[in-house]
Amino acid sequence: MLRPDGQFSEADVRERAGRLRPTAPDVTRFSDDDLNPAAAMIAPGQTPRPAAVLVPLVLRRPELTVLLTRRTAQMSKHAGQVAFPGGRLDGDETAVAAALREAEEETGLTAGFVEPLGFLDAYHTVTNYFVTPVVALVREGFTITPHAGEVDEVFEVPLRFLMTPANHQQHSRDWNGKTRYYYAMPYDRHYIWGATAGMLRALYLRLYGDGA
Repeated sequence: MLRPDGQFSEADVRERAGRLRPTAPDVTRFSDDDLNPAAAMIAPGQTPRPAAVLVPLVLRRPELTVLLTRRTAQMSKHAGQVAFPGGRLDGDETAVAAALREAEEETGLTAGFVEPLGFLDAYHTVTNYFVTPVVALVREGFTITPHAGEVDEVFEVPLRFLMTPANHQQHSRDWNGKTRYYYAMPYDRHYIWGATAGMLRALYLRLYGDGA
């Protein structure tokens, strides 16, 4: 049954989608250094490599969910971490094309089930990627086939949980002699943190907070 506030339903998200960026961003607004002014790790002056991720909002009823992946432990980077489907842009590929391609390669989700809505502000990672998040609706009926070499698991988290500020925790860990802070959104047995949590925080600010 739909909750009285009506939030996080398809109608609610479609209405709020007008707050998304209509075109892909050309400058970053968020980064892994946002919570670390005294312990920045992104070197100034470097040209980041372009990448894109799909932020898939699955049209479950009564409320939407967010589809995420957990990388395999064998990955050379970000092993075992929770992530959006995504990766580097190939040549002159657009962010939307890259996000859809990577989503299909990593999860088996085909473009026919995906309706891109718009963009979040770009996110700069400590690994020097300029990541463009592509927000999209995903209709039901798709089949998930995780990429055996890259993805251990594909799962969904209620959008309501991820868009609740009380769940936007700030954790820390020592890294190369510095204490680094980052967003974390632990859910069930999944530890959602780092750039993925940072982009989810950006989604909240854009759709439900004051970040439009």
